[in-house]
Amino acid sequence: MLKLFATVKEKVAADTRISDAEALALFESSDLLFIGGLAAEANRRKNGDKVYFNVNRHINYTNLCVNRCKFCAFSKEVDEPGVYTLALEQIADKAREATAAGATEIHTVGGLHPDLPFDFYLQMLRTIKEVSPQLHIKAFTAVEIDYFAQLSGLSITGVIDALKSAGLGSLPGGGAEILGQQVRDLICPEKISGQRWLEVTEKVHAAGLRSNATMLFGHLESYADRVEHLRLLRELQDRTGGFQTFIPLAFQPDNTRVPGAKGVVGVDALKTLAISRLYLDNFQHIKAYWVMLGLKIAQTALCFGVNDLDGTVVEEKIGHDAGADSPQAMGKEQIIDLIRKAGRVPVERDTLYNEI
Repeated sequence: MLKLFATVKEKVAADTRISDAEALALFESSDLLFIGGLAAEANRRKNGDKVYFNVNRHINYTNLCVNRCKFCAFSKEVDEPGVYTLALEQIADKAREATAAGATEIHTVGGLHPDLPFDFYLQMLRTIKEVSPQLHIKAFTAVEIDYFAQLSGLSITGVIDALKSAGLGSLPGGGAEILGQQVRDLICPEKISGQRWLEVTEKVHAAGLRSNATMLFGHLESYADRVEHLRLLRELQDRTGGFQTFIPLAFQPDNTRVPGAKGVVGVDALKTLAISRLYLDNFQHIKAYWVMLGLKIAQTALCFGVNDLDGTVVEEKIGHDAGADSPQAMGKEQIIDLIRKAGRVPVERDTLYNEI
């Protein structure tokens, strides 16, 4: 292990790519501070002491979904209590609230609704843009894009072009979960395959849209599954350069149906964020999504290779339905204070990482 640490340290210092075997060994190591220190060094080389955040608002437009993924506590069937679908005017109201609060971004994803036509999603984008042409719309996962192609009869590229014309600015990167099919068959067998997620995302990048990338960890996956997931993302980024940031999402077990899954402890969260920084050398940004990590772990992660804290969010539903105990929103001044107390420099950004 000492020899491994020396090799990895040399590679990080030389800005050289670490291998899958080295990433797996780091996951299996208990030396959190060594890993975190290397990740902090790698991050400082890329981003200095800057930590990015934005003023944004989430809109989860429906929780009705034809898929019933075992890890998801958000989705509902037609007759279940709590099922909802927002009308376009309700979405417009939320966009107005966001604009009044100084938001630069609307982040919107939802379930795969069995009855809404593709035109609804185009109208939703146009509605938000009518409220404020300046709002950047970060919307829809690769899973949703694939579903829209089924609804409309269009190709994936045709769907993307139509969404772009209606106002889509970028994609949030969800739906990746764990890309390896063996785990995927256990937690979300009805969802598109990991290979399909990669194919759709590559077409998104080819169309000129940027996206984020995610990984849902802390359920049934092994460390090897995590490394495979990271490898597939790193390979796609080598081809397209279209990913902006990587977001490891800590699994929330409440109200889900994954047998034996206990969720994520702080050490594992910090280790995963740090190794992601070391392995994903072609990603500029690594995000600690405070909604699922909690504020204290997210703040600590700023010393473990992380340089982004997401944003003010407002009314997050998906993680909270699964038991996240973080607030549903965080004020701009609270985010700035949290970053400064970690000894870092807060920088407000827009969705595409232009500094505000």
